[in-house]
Amino acid sequence: MTGTAPAPFTADDYRARMQRAAREAADAGLAGLLVAPGPDLVWLTGYAPTAVTERLTMLVLAPGRDPVLVVPTLEAPDAAKAAGASALTLRDWTDGKDPYAATAALLDTDGRFGISDGAWAMHLLALQRALPATSYASLTDALPMLRAVKDAAELELMAAAGAAADAAFEEIRRVPFGGRREKEVGADLADLLRRFGHSQVDFTIVASGPNGANPHHEVGDRVIRDGDMVVLDFGGLKDGYGSDTSRTVHVGEPTEEERRVHDLVREAQEAGFRAVRPGVECQEVDRAARAVITDAGYGEYFIHRTGHGIGVTTHEPPYMIEGEERPLEPGMCFSVEPGVYLPDRFGVRIEDIVTVTEDGGRRLNDTTRELVIVG
Repeated sequence: MTGTAPAPFTADDYRARMQRAAREAADAGLAGLLVAPGPDLVWLTGYAPTAVTERLTMLVLAPGRDPVLVVPTLEAPDAAKAAGASALTLRDWTDGKDPYAATAALLDTDGRFGISDGAWAMHLLALQRALPATSYASLTDALPMLRAVKDAAELELMAAAGAAADAAFEEIRRVPFGGRREKEVGADLADLLRRFGHSQVDFTIVASGPNGANPHHEVGDRVIRDGDMVVLDFGGLKDGYGSDTSRTVHVGEPTEEERRVHDLVREAQEAGFRAVRPGVECQEVDRAARAVITDAGYGEYFIHRTGHGIGVTTHEPPYMIEGEERPLEPGMCFSVEPGVYLPDRFGVRIEDIVTVTEDGGRRLNDTTRELVIVG
């Protein structure tokens, strides 16, 4: 694939994100946010420590205050090079000093804070000891939509990641399947994702025959045979943003039932996509796709949610599942991926990443959804 490199996010972009996060924290009744190394820290500051160790690294965001990144002294030079570093204050601490006292000095003594889901328990417990009147909530629970609505630059990166995954599928459908092990095809698929620009490959599911009835089978030593249905589900990060797509192929000619089930899943996926528009509750996407499969008598074999959000991670809010009443907003990106899984026989899944537009939805994956025959 060719094309110009995406423009990097600037310090102003990260400053705006941190300011918005602090505002949303205040709106949620929080005294601030404590962000540990991980996707949220990268999204907010552009900083990803080269190694996550037991030493405390924590971004402190509070309404009306400048953001502060507490870092070990030995890692401060790297933190200072981050794209968003000029939009915050670095406060470093040396080995032998108490990083929790330094962090506690930045916090309200009796506030309630959102904290990264991936924060180490030892850090949270130490902060609680330093400030026993404080309380904490999971950042995902407190602000589930923090990263959900993408801006124009993020949508461009999402589209590029989707196009790269599509290019990988167009190539993998031409390689031999029959007589090879799943893990061999999976390795080909991972190589293709990297060739088309992915810096990180998160998963390459190659689930053949009865293994296709396990939605998270990934790859194994099973030899793919003529007559097998094969579920392919693959994705990762390109320029920091995620791809995730599924297509189901068949080795040789399928049976009438296999075609019928594949057509059913394709219809369900189309119904889920057509349900996407601003203001519609997330659960309505799930309901639309699930109704098609249930009405055809296969409802008990659709055993997972219809979709998940995607951005700087491949799974994040919002989720397309019954009970999620949150309305869709332009800029949200998520998968629409119904499936049918027949135990000990075969499975079918078709998945596109979809973004909400002003008047509907737009797919970020464009490869054929028809049943592809492979050799």
